[in-house]
Amino acid sequence: MKLEELKSRIGEELGVSRWFTIDQPLINSFADLTEDHQYIHTDPERAAETPFGTTIAHGFLTLSFLSAMAYDAQPQVEGQTMGINYGFDRIRFLAPVPSGARIRARFTLAELVEKRPGDVMLAWDVTMEAEGEAKPVVAARWLNKKYLEAA
Repeated sequence: MKLEELKSRIGEELGVSRWFTIDQPLINSFADLTEDHQYIHTDPERAAETPFGTTIAHGFLTLSFLSAMAYDAQPQVEGQTMGINYGFDRIRFLAPVPSGARIRARFTLAELVEKRPGDVMLAWDVTMEAEGEAKPVVAARWLNKKYLEAA
């Protein structure tokens, strides 16, 4: 998408990712990688006794899927040579993601600032949802930088 067209789409939802399944083996692998083995993530018997009723994904595991979701849903900027994750202005974990759930994200372009020619900051309002649930699981304002070829 041309930069000028992207500028004209501020405030619009520009994409929705495919569904990703967050199953127990994935949760366990994430626990091993991050050394976060809290029982609500890894022990189905103990987790069944909590208000969640089952194991749930780590918030950071859920959040980490934004990269793959962005590849699905964010339009490629014409002339882009590189893009980087610049950080977040806001992240909220609004609901748990139970083991076995499928999640996806919706991306709305909130802001676009051309810092200088070829250096563009994009702010995305991201809403991540779990299939069949009314309440979103994550809401975030995510910042991406795009570097474009010199005109």
